[in-house]
Amino acid sequence: MSNIKKIINNVGLPRIIIGVFLLSLYIIAPFVGINLKVAFNDTLIRFGMNVVLVLSLIPMIQSGTGLNFGMPLGIEAGLLGAVISIELGLTGIFGFLGAIFISIPFAIVFGSLYGKILNKVKGGEMMIATYIGFSSVALMCIMWIILPFKKPNMIWAYGGEGLRTTISIESYWDKILGNMIGLPKNFSYIGEIIFFLILAFIMNEFFRTKKGMAMKAVGSNEKFAQAIGIDIDKTRERSIIISTVVAAVGIIIYQQSFGFVQLYLAPFYMAFPAIAAILIGGASINKANIFNVIVGTFLFQGIITMTPIVISGVIETDMSETIRVIISNGMILYALTRKGGSN
Repeated sequence: MSNIKKIINNVGLPRIIIGVFLLSLYIIAPFVGINLKVAFNDTLIRFGMNVVLVLSLIPMIQSGTGLNFGMPLGIEAGLLGAVISIELGLTGIFGFLGAIFISIPFAIVFGSLYGKILNKVKGGEMMIATYIGFSSVALMCIMWIILPFKKPNMIWAYGGEGLRTTISIESYWDKILGNMIGLPKNFSYIGEIIFFLILAFIMNEFFRTKKGMAMKAVGSNEKFAQAIGIDIDKTRERSIIISTVVAAVGIIIYQQSFGFVQLYLAPFYMAFPAIAAILIGGASINKANIFNVIVGTFLFQGIITMTPIVISGVIETDMSETIRVIISNGMILYALTRKGGSN
């Protein structure tokens, strides 16, 4: 009995409940006419698309800067890199890497400005970050119209200027991470997961370095960190820049899996599912690790993938999108009430 209690305390009762519920959905699926293999494959596809965005939350959480509700700022940097890569006509791996390398300078600049603002509002970072994220999306809605892009398949046909809402990357770097290792499109998530594992390893090693340990110290006890000579503001700003850069890379991973670049209001709420996922995975507002990212992303994406199709199969009515909205927002609300950690 003591061992069972220990396992429950280590894993966390919420994750056990959500995990059992997800498992029950997979068990029910074949009985309502759902191909279990396809359903599980869909979950892994969504996992591969979203996991790097969830990973981007770790540096800010570890430095005590809070949950990154300003993630759209990093996403906008990634979108800039993507459309510039397409404008330059880069294809294949060069187009994908080009999008990443072009987005990084934008992400560093955005992250630096973002960090300076959050250092001015210590204690209210998450609220201010939300406004920064929303404002960045609104500002970029204007920029997508006035920036001088000329590629015919990106701009509006009737006006000859302004980027379209959705831009296809099929002839550029669609599913490139899977294609690189010879995988069919339905299994391209394997390439995305490998890419995530590489990034996760790099991030994990970074937190073993002096700067990474300083970041953890600031998040754990700011007064102690200051007493041992750590520059608090600089360390917080560095964590915000890293989070913004990884978010920019994460949206490019998302795009190459999805097959389209989505502009204008598309990034508006993208921070919320990522934050819900890492909280469901067991993170708190000042402590997170790679395990939280993996578990949380799989549980969150599994639930919002399986619940609509299983319920629609049971009631024999297509309500999948309505149910998906209810479930996803419900899980986000639940996760935010669990922001203290695993309980």
